[in-house]
Amino acid sequence: METLAPYATHDVTNQPPPLAPYDASQDAALIEGLHREGAGWAEQDVRRVGRLAGGTEAQEWAEQANRHEPELRTHDRFGHRIDEVEFHDSWHRLMRVAVAEGFAASAWADSRPGAHVARYAGALAWGHTDAGHACPMAMTYAIVPALRHQPDLAAVYEPLLVSRVYDPGLRAPAGKRGLLAGMGMTEKQGGSDVRTNTTTATPTAESGVYTLRGHKWFTSAPMCDVFLVLAQAPGGLSCFLVPRVLPDGTRNAFRIQRLKDKLGNRSNASSEPEFDGTVAWLVGAEGRGVKTIIEMVNFTRLDCVLGSAGLMRKALVEAGHHAAHRTAFGARLLDQPLMRNVLADLALESEAATALTLRLAGAADRAVRGDAAEHAFRRVATAVGKYWVTKRGPAFTAEALECLGGNGYVEESVMPRLYREAPLLSIWEGSGNVNALDVLRALGREPASVEALLAELSLAQGADARLDAAVARLRTELSDLTAVEMRSRRLVELMALTLQGSLLVRHAPAAVADAFCATRLGGDWGNAFGTLPATADLDAIVTRALPATA
Repeated sequence: METLAPYATHDVTNQPPPLAPYDASQDAALIEGLHREGAGWAEQDVRRVGRLAGGTEAQEWAEQANRHEPELRTHDRFGHRIDEVEFHDSWHRLMRVAVAEGFAASAWADSRPGAHVARYAGALAWGHTDAGHACPMAMTYAIVPALRHQPDLAAVYEPLLVSRVYDPGLRAPAGKRGLLAGMGMTEKQGGSDVRTNTTTATPTAESGVYTLRGHKWFTSAPMCDVFLVLAQAPGGLSCFLVPRVLPDGTRNAFRIQRLKDKLGNRSNASSEPEFDGTVAWLVGAEGRGVKTIIEMVNFTRLDCVLGSAGLMRKALVEAGHHAAHRTAFGARLLDQPLMRNVLADLALESEAATALTLRLAGAADRAVRGDAAEHAFRRVATAVGKYWVTKRGPAFTAEALECLGGNGYVEESVMPRLYREAPLLSIWEGSGNVNALDVLRALGREPASVEALLAELSLAQGADARLDAAVARLRTELSDLTAVEMRSRRLVELMALTLQGSLLVRHAPAAVADAFCATRLGGDWGNAFGTLPATADLDAIVTRALPATA
């Protein structure tokens, strides 16, 4: 009898090779923006971080940190209350690198112009790993300007907050080599309406020291060392600094009731802490809590823009890699006209988000150094960017996931993690409505900020007729603020698109700027990604965005 040759049923063909190792900084929009916003001196550091982020080891850390989620331990084996959260070692590895590379608060200790831009550019590259640990990085960075409202506290804590040493574990702050910070604003009855908070702050006999009683609904990264929280003092809603461990080494009352079971952001612990006799120090004046903590929120909102731009870029790289190595109907997916249109459209969105992120970072850097015009621009443009870029993230990641087909729908591909992560950034630090209303507040109370935005747009006047027409529409919208709240989303979207268009017209290659203005401003576009017009130079756009695969 003839013996049949064995047949291998699991030969692997027509599957892309692993993406890692790759260089996450290989992004023309990122490097050009770094130089344009005054931090070209940091290019080698950004490129080194990009190679590290795209490395096999760092990518594995990110996967493990999300697979092995943090666990809450409320008590030790003897029954003592400890309120600790245990993280997988991969989380600590990610954190150690992020702090050492300056993505926490170290930019505040760097006197070089562009230091804050360098921080954002490096974080964009490092964002190709895990989004969860970016939360404590963002809050630690953002707490510094708010804490400076209380100089005596800033003198004690700021030198440790700006440290590049990751020193986990609950110990007296003064005995640590570096500190991390968190924030507790929202409560279950109020959400974004923080003035309805019910947590109370009772003064003690010691000046500036209070005790808190209440419950916070969302407090991320509960293993941080210190937190800014809002509570109702005798003089009204006020801002307080709450350490997990008191100066004498005893645990402060910070009882973690539970960790949130979230849609995404699984590597990061978000919690509900309860305060009962919790010792806190007043930051700023009583009754000025929102004004004080808004200094922190202004920067955490910019980190949300950063997070969305970073997720977009990571998703685009993953989709481009797959399309470059997968064939269908006799040709690479990347060479199929319709797939090339999709990738080019995604590339436009990604570059616009990156350009805006770095422009906002440049404004922040110059504002903290005393530039009044940039301070005014940053005031409104950050809220505009937070609204729009984070709104685009979920649709973007869904389209990028679809580029991988069924392969993109399985956890091993990393795409589901990106997809679950994307909606968070439009919710964190104020949902779309909150940020749209914040823009309206700027219109009414700080007209200089709107003038600064219009001045920015005027820098591209005459360069593209579609952009000029969109700016004219914006001026018309701004001239009549009747029923403006109802149409505020429409108004803020137009602000965002004209701002992105202005940046691309001035700084991006003609193929990118023309396609963006034709579609986002000129209306020559469908309702889905991949509907760029036939006149768009798809090859130029894709080659710029995905040089290693195009």
